[in-house]
Amino acid sequence: MHLHWDWRLARVVDAEGLIIDESVWDGVRSSGLVANRIEMVRRKRMTPEARDLFERFPEVDFSSINPEILPPFTSEEMTLLDQASIILARRGLEESAGDVDRRMEHLVHAVEEMRISWTTMESRVVEWVGLFLTGIDLDEQRRNIVNEAASSSSFEDFIQRLETDSPKHSPTGEEWVSIQGVSSSAVEMSGRIKDAELAIRAHAESHVPSLSALLGPLLAARMTVAAHGRARLSRLPSSTVQVLGAEKAFFAHLRTGSPPPKHGMIFQHPWISRSPRWVRGKISRLVAGKASIAVRVDEYGGKVWGDEEIAAIERAVQAVRSRHPKPPSKRRR
Repeated sequence: MHLHWDWRLARVVDAEGLIIDESVWDGVRSSGLVANRIEMVRRKRMTPEARDLFERFPEVDFSSINPEILPPFTSEEMTLLDQASIILARRGLEESAGDVDRRMEHLVHAVEEMRISWTTMESRVVEWVGLFLTGIDLDEQRRNIVNEAASSSSFEDFIQRLETDSPKHSPTGEEWVSIQGVSSSAVEMSGRIKDAELAIRAHAESHVPSLSALLGPLLAARMTVAAHGRARLSRLPSSTVQVLGAEKAFFAHLRTGSPPPKHGMIFQHPWISRSPRWVRGKISRLVAGKASIAVRVDEYGGKVWGDEEIAAIERAVQAVRSRHPKPPSKRRR
């Protein structure tokens, strides 16, 4: 015999599909209660009707929902089901607010988008000012130009702040208002980026503490988001972690036979980016392997890594550099 149930009723059937007994939910039906019962069925928990039949037929096998055994929905039940689906969708959204991975994803993407806007506005101001102030080093004073333009009350005040000579041509009053406005937006955007990064740091240090200790909280957060969550990142092989973020280069390698990428966003770690070119691949492989272990420690509740573990990995990185002080010689054909 088999026990089948959904949110409406439960049935016990024999091997030939004949109904031995059934129990129907005869209480007051509302969309909220239907949603609760659907959630019970989704989690493979027994409804009161299923439990009642199981107590009477303890030898039955469980099958939960089987459309061929249970009756079709009536129009009234379909209406309740539609209403309950909306309630369940709303509950899912509310529960997702407690998902740190999802929240960190929004923060990381928000920073990336704000940084693009900030870079565009900063470049616009620097090039704009450069039309008038040809005697200053735009690269050296790049950040200073934007900050001073936002703080200056007039173009003359701006010139004095930069300690430069008056130009042959000056912007009109309306044009200066525009320059100052874009500069102020860039400065404000920079502040918003810092605020968002503080939030990312807090989430990362709490959600992936060992990975944050190894890579830094910002890079740890970016890699977690790129892997679509801590749980999935903990299941990825270290070879995938090593090239995470370099998907375009990897698929280009598969498609055209170009050299495969040796590292993805993990390259941002100073142990790799500040190492000689010829050892970056080896150090990337080492750091990626340790990152895989670190995120598994975080996912499965291990002892959080501290200074001792990070120092041991840094010594291993230094050992790789010591073993390869010079680039490998090119082989003659």
